Amino acid sequence: MGELTDYRKSLAEAIDARKMWLEKSELVQLKEACRSFQSAFSSLYALYLKKGLINEDPYKHEVELGEIEIPSTESFSAAEKTEEISIRLSQYDTQLDYLVNFYQFSVDFLGSDQIQRILSLIKYIDWRHLSMDAASINTRAVTELTNQIRMGSDSFSSTIIINTTISLSKSTGSIIGYLKVISDFNREAYKLALRDGVTAALPEDETPSIAKIKKQFAASMPGKPFYTELVEELIQEDYSIDGPDLRKAVLKALQVPDSKSKAAKPVVSFKSILIDGILGMSSIAPTLNAIGVKFDENEEMLKNRTVGLWGKIKRLLEMLIHKEQESTVYELEYTDSIRGVPDKEKVNFTDLRSDMDKKAKTLASLSARGPKLQTMPEEQLASFLETSVREMQSLHKTLSALDEYFKAEISRDTKNKARGIKPELATMKNTFIRANQKRHEYSAQKEEEEQFKRLGISPVS
Repeated sequence: MGELTDYRKSLAEAIDARKMWLEKSELVQLKEACRSFQSAFSSLYALYLKKGLINEDPYKHEVELGEIEIPSTESFSAAEKTEEISIRLSQYDTQLDYLVNFYQFSVDFLGSDQIQRILSLIKYIDWRHLSMDAASINTRAVTELTNQIRMGSDSFSSTIIINTTISLSKSTGSIIGYLKVISDFNREAYKLALRDGVTAALPEDETPSIAKIKKQFAASMPGKPFYTELVEELIQEDYSIDGPDLRKAVLKALQVPDSKSKAAKPVVSFKSILIDGILGMSSIAPTLNAIGVKFDENEEMLKNRTVGLWGKIKRLLEMLIHKEQESTVYELEYTDSIRGVPDKEKVNFTDLRSDMDKKAKTLASLSARGPKLQTMPEEQLASFLETSVREMQSLHKTLSALDEYFKAEISRDTKNKARGIKPELATMKNTFIRANQKRHEYSAQKEEEEQFKRLGISPVS
């Protein structure tokens, strides 16, 4: 069993070198990534408060912390929404502040429990996939708050929202990557401790069972957690026929990246993914134009139904003298995607039609802007694609509700039937879903690239 003795010695040296590298490099960068994450969320939280979307927490500064505690993930009713999300985001802000300013960023402290706490805190809201369809009620609520600001008229606040959510998404990927590197190290350090304190005391001429290792573990390492999965790995590495190759792989994975000898790696660009998504959105333009034609006809039928002879003469005279006609406002009903209950919204149809025409022109022009898109930074392209998808999602909801409104109102006391837009709505939805998939594909590729960089591995073959 001299091979195992030599391996334990080589493993101990590799563990020591890896630990030193983690302390000087990865943990420093982990803390900086957490600081960037906390700073971005703090800006977002302050904006939510400023806009009156959430309430101040009067007990925020009275909390005393000794460990990271994850805020509630339980469901809440529509009546409780504002109060509950206000409390949860306040607690989230406090926990992030504690993580950055009071937590220990050292290999000895960051065990599996601490790593899991940090991971749960960072993933409490899914910043990489903010969506009204998210499984987490907290992510859905934050998506709604964020969209209210992004769709508003305050362009400065919209810019803050875009920049901070991009920063939170990037920091999330970075933090998860660093935590995985530390977690992988902890696994090998644990198995080394098992070899030194447990299997070294067992007979060398037989393969120990998990039961025997557990019994010796209780005597040699009392109070320490027993991880069956890692014990099984140790048995495979030290006693199986594949052991030599497995041990070689462990030592290779523990090697410290040599930053001095790294050759400059080619810059990988994922612009093409984003540009494909943006150009795909251009196909919505003719769909919007088709919807506009049908809606104009529906509106005309409604006006003819509700306006008498003198009203029609008045409208004709206003058109002849180019007098601006009054805006048409409809009160629409739709189902709130968060609460799952009916909700109402007043929509200025005149403004909506004008916006639809403008959006159609903008989207139609995208196909001719391919060369210009190539010169834009990736982050700007990602932001533009995300904004376009969110706008189309919001518009789709309004158009669906307006379609139902026209069908119900026109059929009441007229022989005419409203022109429906279900095929157009389906085309529109399928298009922005495909574009959104491109956005998620881009995010996944960028995250993978960042993880390769942290591990000192080139993603380019």
